[in-house]
Amino acid sequence: MENKIACQYGKWTSILTAISAIMAFGAAMTLAPARSGPNCPPLIEMGVIKSCITYPFTNVVDFVPVEYIWMYPAMLLSLLFVVLVSSIYHCDPIHKNISTHIALMLSVVSAAIHSINYFIQLAVVQPSLLKGELESLILLSQYNPHGVFIALEDLGYFVIGLSFGFLSFSFVKPGKLSKSIKYTYLICSVVTVTGLIAMAIWYKSDLEYRYEVLSLSLDWLTLIITGILLFFYFKRISQSD
Repeated sequence: MENKIACQYGKWTSILTAISAIMAFGAAMTLAPARSGPNCPPLIEMGVIKSCITYPFTNVVDFVPVEYIWMYPAMLLSLLFVVLVSSIYHCDPIHKNISTHIALMLSVVSAAIHSINYFIQLAVVQPSLLKGELESLILLSQYNPHGVFIALEDLGYFVIGLSFGFLSFSFVKPGKLSKSIKYTYLICSVVTVTGLIAMAIWYKSDLEYRYEVLSLSLDWLTLIITGILLFFYFKRISQSD
């Protein structure tokens, strides 16, 4: 009975995860262009924005709330990922192993990081900008490429990448569907984890949000692909019971 309930949770959570990732991706790409950091000058040349925002990154009240909208589906996505991994763990006895359990714990850690990070932006930074309370916002601003927001983004999506790696080892069933999920998770994990090491060595103190863009894009794309695949995976398990 517990397995069937978990499979139902997983089936619909997987679709909600894919939808949330698509919404976050779409909103981030269209509503929040890079107004600072390494990607800003090319956007000026392309005519996407007029100028870059520089230190102290507080003259951004005109971009509230439009450029913060993407954080709502992103925060929901981080919470849905916990439910999704939990459903994988409980849906089929084959997934009740140490690898999936570690993946679940890592998903909780990443959800905590992202929930705190995004909620601070939405509940602290936005109203402070609107009320002109700017003194303490320099390190918290999402436009600061060396700020707290980007650091927590890096950590959160790195942890999700680790979670993908452990999760990939739990898909051991034969068949194209299981293997597709396994290798999608594994490839993203390898690139996400090694990407931070390589980029940190290469860029050093100029890492800025380069890794954030890479890891966020890879993790969201993986959640879209695996979300769709997992819907059919859970459906197949439910029908076989």
